[in-house]
Amino acid sequence: MAVKKKEVEVNLLEAIQQFCADKSLDREAVMGVIRDSLITAYKKKSGIETLEEEESPIKVEFASSGDGENVVIVVSRKVVESTPANGLEISLEDAKAVYPNATAGEVLDFREKPMELSRIISSQAKQMVFQRLRDMEKELLYQEYKAKEGELTHGYFQRWKKDAMSIDLGKVEGVMPKREQNPGEKYHSGDRLKAIIQKVELRPREPIPVITLSRASADFVRKLFEMEIPEIYDGLVEIVNVARQPSIRTKVVVYATRGDIDPVGACVGMKGVRIQSIVRELGNERIDIVQYSSDPTEFIANAISPAKPYDVKADSVGREAMVIVPEEQLSLAIGINGSNVKLASQLTGFRIDIKTIAQYNEEFSSPEARERLDKLFSPPAAAAEEDDDDGATALEDLPGLSTRLIGLLRSAGINNVETLIEISQDDLAKLPGIGQTTAAQILRILAESVEWVEES
Repeated sequence: MAVKKKEVEVNLLEAIQQFCADKSLDREAVMGVIRDSLITAYKKKSGIETLEEEESPIKVEFASSGDGENVVIVVSRKVVESTPANGLEISLEDAKAVYPNATAGEVLDFREKPMELSRIISSQAKQMVFQRLRDMEKELLYQEYKAKEGELTHGYFQRWKKDAMSIDLGKVEGVMPKREQNPGEKYHSGDRLKAIIQKVELRPREPIPVITLSRASADFVRKLFEMEIPEIYDGLVEIVNVARQPSIRTKVVVYATRGDIDPVGACVGMKGVRIQSIVRELGNERIDIVQYSSDPTEFIANAISPAKPYDVKADSVGREAMVIVPEEQLSLAIGINGSNVKLASQLTGFRIDIKTIAQYNEEFSSPEARERLDKLFSPPAAAAEEDDDDGATALEDLPGLSTRLIGLLRSAGINNVETLIEISQDDLAKLPGIGQTTAAQILRILAESVEWVEES
């Protein structure tokens, strides 16, 4: 019988150590969990649950022996002549069985193996150990994957859970809700796929962190470009903005940080090899590479591709634009279910109205109508000149403010330093092509260049 108990105990410890290795858990931390759980279980058995931790005479040792490493509970007990009141006392007769020279009043250490606890208490201790280990594993997994939010990952399709996809990520399973899937894509068990880690969160009733994946977000396309285009990864070409209608069309605005680089050509690659790998990953979704321009009319003309507009009129203050196209270009400009013009509006921040040359000539045939149109869509440069005439400080006078940033600000109707000063960082970040990082950079340039004078 004794041999049987020893075998079970060694197997229990080995199982815990194997669990620790499989889950990449710290061995000392795991041993600490085992120690605390056994002490709690022993206190419950002995009726001393209210005993404070710092006063506890109970300790757990991990002792090496010829048979391997054993777990031993060490309890300091007081020897009494009468019947013991609780687990911290022992009768003189029982004490002499271990210490022949024991006398009443002494406090002696007694060693007990966990397997010698009652079966119920031993089972409770095991449950506590494995529950706390699962909690530890859950927290470590959360921290690991939380740090990967926004990154691209690979996984294998496992199964459908109603409309959601279950993806094997190796250590854990991720979930891809229907809204984050590319419409029309079909997967079979074991199929390999790429996705972006969109959100990682802890939920009380879930045994592991909930990892939400996405293939439908604009950030997924952004990460694919960073992976496939070396110039983007190295920062020679920047992605200014991405607008996407999954499985239909995506528009990506790019800008070169060096004058000798063609940002559109870098993304397309020789014979389209670079862009084609991204198109295949997106299930043959149409991708338009749009070159950024600080001139709103040129930017809108680029954004409305593949249509080639005859003329573009833009109102930077009202954020409205009129794009005039030949009759044969109208369907291209509008796109399937209006997708092309919608995405162009998202990219530029302008509400775009598409008209054919014939419609334009018919609506604005009279001189009065043409005059109203010219007043509505006055060139941004003219507005800037008017601001300059009023004595305002030009954006170009700010050292460190690049031509690209000036173009982004002018596109948003900010034509001078005085106007820029009045705008908060959050409002700046909401402007097309800017974001929090660029907004902070602009405000830093302002702080370094503008002398603040308090009015008396």
